Amino acid sequence: MRPDAVQLAFALTQMPMPDPLQRIRVVLSHPSHPGNVGATARALKTMGLTRLVLVNPRRFPDPQADARASNALDVLNAAAVCASLPQALEGTSLAVATVSHGYAMTHGMVDCREAAARAVAVARAGAEVALVFGTEKDGLSAEEVMSCNLLAHVPANPDYSSLNLAAAVQVFAYELRMAAGAPLPATDLPLPASHESIERLHAHLEEVLVALGYLDPAHPKKLRERLRRLVARAALEEEEVNVVRGFLKQVLRRATGD
Repeated sequence: MRPDAVQLAFALTQMPMPDPLQRIRVVLSHPSHPGNVGATARALKTMGLTRLVLVNPRRFPDPQADARASNALDVLNAAAVCASLPQALEGTSLAVATVSHGYAMTHGMVDCREAAARAVAVARAGAEVALVFGTEKDGLSAEEVMSCNLLAHVPANPDYSSLNLAAAVQVFAYELRMAAGAPLPATDLPLPASHESIERLHAHLEEVLVALGYLDPAHPKKLRERLRRLVARAALEEEEVNVVRGFLKQVLRRATGD
């Protein structure tokens, strides 16, 4: 290797890698207290995260949010406001629902440390990640949980596991920062399919099942939830989604005679 090539190779090793935290967004769904929104912005900035998304906040912008944000007004003022959770999840390949308990008929649950490790690994691979937090009173609805593909919780005192919203965000943000500073894994993590691709797959799958008479859309019972759990646990890659949808296309042709 020529000296100039050696110098170039050394320079490349000294260049900072893209920060995986910049590909991670924190989503607050229907926050009711503006003070918690401001405190969340502060919690994010202390750990190097900058992307805050609000789904139908009750009051925003608001002086209480500004006051609680302290010196994190840049994060707060840059927050995106969305009308729905699907809109907030657009472009993501991993959406983590943060919960305090398990939900019937949903995918598996991991602790906040494991969730952070997975989130950072996906972000390092170049994909977008969302951590989704529910309302202060009721948390995430079952429908919102089913829009995500991983559940995570803080392993708190089982006799009193209730955390303030901003405090829960702070715990997850800390774990994300620690995971981002950990050594790179020895093997590459396959990149999961995007949120939009998975939603199109579910729509395609339902269309086929209705055509086959296997699913009654007026009385789906638990079939939709079971299918979402199955797909979430499979962690399909983009090409795998294309393979499944190609198969579904052929099944639909046979079913309809087209």
